[in-house]
Amino acid sequence: MPPRQRPPRRTPRSVIYRRRFAAIAVLIAGFAIAWFAVASIKGGGGTKAQPPTTPLTPKPFRVVFPEGFTRVQMAERVGVVAKIAQRERGHEPKLAAMTYLAATSRPRFIPGFGRHPLEGFLFPATYDFTRKTTSAQLASRQLQAFQRSWPNVNLAYARSKNLTPYDVLIIASMIEEETAAPEERQLVSAVIYNRLHDRMQLGIDATLRYGLHIPPTESIHQSQLETPGPYNTSAIAGHFGLPPTPIGNPGLASMQAAAHPAHVDYLYYVRKPDKKHHFFTASLAAFNAYKAAHGYG
Repeated sequence: MPPRQRPPRRTPRSVIYRRRFAAIAVLIAGFAIAWFAVASIKGGGGTKAQPPTTPLTPKPFRVVFPEGFTRVQMAERVGVVAKIAQRERGHEPKLAAMTYLAATSRPRFIPGFGRHPLEGFLFPATYDFTRKTTSAQLASRQLQAFQRSWPNVNLAYARSKNLTPYDVLIIASMIEEETAAPEERQLVSAVIYNRLHDRMQLGIDATLRYGLHIPPTESIHQSQLETPGPYNTSAIAGHFGLPPTPIGNPGLASMQAAAHPAHVDYLYYVRKPDKKHHFFTASLAAFNAYKAAHGYG
């Protein structure tokens, strides 16, 4: 009998799996080598170089100047905010009350106005500053903000009343100090225009307070009303016409009201008991009667 043939020997499954895994590994290694070679030619390496990290810029501080603030009040606000900045960051900023007063002390030439003290031109707004911001830089930014805002004021009517741009700015500063209700800005403006036209003293307490440095929390005494001076516009020892400079730094709304008074005949106004609004009238008798009815001296 011929010898019986043996069945073919089967390869164990474990060996098959190992061979397949090795083949896949060889393919992956081949692709990796090819990619590395291409990357080396294009960029000189297999990993893309990361750009150098830049240090984060510290968040700036902010100083807020409300509308109507005087130059001195702005300096005080600068001093307060500078101390807060130093306390929170541990570094003393260049801004300081004294340096701000020094940076704003001398008159400058303002396009469209001429050379004047800076009171009135230091536009009230919110300004960012860093540790390196100087008072001179802050003041320059305020002047730039003023020069951007002022062209929004139409001076045609004021010029028809022989008022200069600087006159309008002075009137705006008085409106800012005298009004708490926005709807009354043009009414106060009308009273000022009408009194100037009738050659009456303006009788505005805010000008006297500015000239004699009387805080708004203090009452004005009779002796102060009798003190002559260019900022005393009261009927007692006061001078006629506008004060020589603005008495604060007005915002755009008051500037526009100063150029466009309401068309009314009012000559008098007195604060109402709510301490926000005013009673307006063209009659001196009605003015005095209102004051007597509400206990004003």
